[in-house]
Amino acid sequence: MKTKHIESQFERLGARLKVAPPRRWQAGYAIDIQHDREGEFFELRVPNVRDEEWEATVMQADPARRHLLLLVRSRIGEAARRNPTEEVLDRFLCGHDERHWFVAAVPGGASSVAQAMEALKPAAVRQAQASASLNRAQANRRNNRAFRRQGEWFFVPEPALRVDPKLVLRNEPIRRGGGKAHIVEELHRTGGERVYVGPKHPNGLTEADYRNLVKQNPAASGLGWRVMVRNAAVYARGKIRHPDHAVITLPGWHRVLMNTENESRSMANVAFLD
Repeated sequence: MKTKHIESQFERLGARLKVAPPRRWQAGYAIDIQHDREGEFFELRVPNVRDEEWEATVMQADPARRHLLLLVRSRIGEAARRNPTEEVLDRFLCGHDERHWFVAAVPGGASSVAQAMEALKPAAVRQAQASASLNRAQANRRNNRAFRRQGEWFFVPEPALRVDPKLVLRNEPIRRGGGKAHIVEELHRTGGERVYVGPKHPNGLTEADYRNLVKQNPAASGLGWRVMVRNAAVYARGKIRHPDHAVITLPGWHRVLMNTENESRSMANVAFLD
């Protein structure tokens, strides 16, 4: 297993990469953001396997943007066990956003940083930037005519939307999985399904699944569950706060959309979510 050649590519971004053995409970490999006395660094945890079983390649590095696209070819882990004859290809966008380094699993077959950034945009965001006739430089900004972005969340203007004030929630959290919450000053949800979110179920259990769990294990009812709504149409207005990002202010209602990282099989190999 060779990793020396990719360490130099991370250095071009001003980043550090450390390679370590997997944790005891880890199946396959994982890429993460960790901290030491010098600050943040990328950590790649890989089993001691033959070169033909696992290889990482930097498809493109963009030092000006401080991003790179990492390709991992693997014959280890859960996907490889399901189909031992097939080589699994995973792509990760590694880079710096505002204040911190990040890792994002990229769906599809991107071969450049620019393609990876586009692949992480939901269809509605790409449609909005096309309607606004943005060029590539404008489309890659966090604030443009088509949308605002904070971390993995996109906010697309909905100027015609009218919301009953009684249906507006104040200082409401939005989050992906177990990541840190983004706090929305004013939020409106419509549709979706009610779910129970707990420490071991960050993506939520449906009403039926929750009741079945409590029936089998009555003590589970005391695990500090929160009732939330999953897959609703969500709209935001006002200030959006997150400890890792600058506050943004939305003057009117905006549709809230999450990036497409959850569509990538590779997300199972990203330990750091937010």
